[in-house]
Amino acid sequence: MNASGNPALVLNADFRPLSYYPLSLCSWQDAVKSVFLNRVSVIEKYDQSVSSPTISFKLPSVIALKDYVMPQRKPAFTRFNVFLRDNFTCQYCAKKFAANDLTFDHLVPRCLHGKTTWQNVVSACTTCNLKKGRKLIQNTDMKLLKRPVQPHSMQLQNNGRNFPPNYLHDSWRDYLYWDTELEN
Repeated sequence: MNASGNPALVLNADFRPLSYYPLSLCSWQDAVKSVFLNRVSVIEKYDQSVSSPTISFKLPSVIALKDYVMPQRKPAFTRFNVFLRDNFTCQYCAKKFAANDLTFDHLVPRCLHGKTTWQNVVSACTTCNLKKGRKLIQNTDMKLLKRPVQPHSMQLQNNGRNFPPNYLHDSWRDYLYWDTELEN
């Protein structure tokens, strides 16, 4: 049996995903290991089963941690989190891009002693980044969509919900807060 395509959605002890983007998933092997180590509860199962010489059981599709993991209050300053804060949108031309098609731009360029901080860095497409160059925005004909700020973890989580992954198993939908219509 090929179970490689059966990741488990990992929920915190409060039944919320640990993260939305990237979606908190683990391999079926890690999920099974965590079940046997009594670290998680199985909430939903796939139809596929795995067997050992003494036991057979269905693979977990949704698991919840038994111990609550406190989310970070202040998100790490990373390139990816800057893109997520800005919704993968160039802050100059307002077009959306994939993460590998974005750069980040210093509002006060480093050559003018600008710092690499949440408040001085924005997502930019290559075209806009080159157009702005080493100038201050007020010395260009470009406009900034919004002033950059340090985001809260919840803001990044909410932004991540706008980017559902390519694969969503039906058993996960009740635990993800996508904007889906509820059935009667």
